[in-house]
Amino acid sequence: MKALYIRNSTNEERQNPQTQINPLVDRCKREGWDYQIFQEFASGSKESRPELDKMMQGIREGKFDAVVVWRLDRLGRSLKHLLQMIEEFKKKGVAFISLMEGFDTSTAQGELFFHIAGSFAQFERRLIQERINAGLDRAKIEGKQLGRPKGSIDKKVRRKSGYWNRWSKNTTPRNSLFINKGNNSTKQSGDYLV
Repeated sequence: MKALYIRNSTNEERQNPQTQINPLVDRCKREGWDYQIFQEFASGSKESRPELDKMMQGIREGKFDAVVVWRLDRLGRSLKHLLQMIEEFKKKGVAFISLMEGFDTSTAQGELFFHIAGSFAQFERRLIQERINAGLDRAKIEGKQLGRPKGSIDKKVRRKSGYWNRWSKNTTPRNSLFINKGNNSTKQSGDYLV
């Protein structure tokens, strides 16, 4: 069974989902494939989307042998996210088909395209690393101090809470040791040995 994934960025009035549904369903009918449609209105920049999550769960359960989309950008805008999903499809033995780009990982050409796309993603990551390192090197040469300043510049008196309170409950309270202040012994609540 094929999983047909349809995503529109805006509501039905502005982007008609039939633009994607019709060619996908036509292809399935022409090929004689059974299919299930996963349709949603969501931004492509979000990695987690309800219908996408349902489809991925079905893939993990072995219900589908292929994921079919109208265009690559319907599945995800981020190349990194797209490649991660295609890699998961590959591990589960699920083909990935994009109609507009003619991309099908069940064919030799589709597999080649997948590897080329992966190489470009890796190349892009390396370029970003090189630009960052070049900027850091330039800043060092200019004598700029990198990273967090030494010493605290935050002079605001902060209330002790959160971790401090949880940690202090596990320490020995000073009030059990009787603190000698001057000539009388008193218990001090909230005074802890550190």
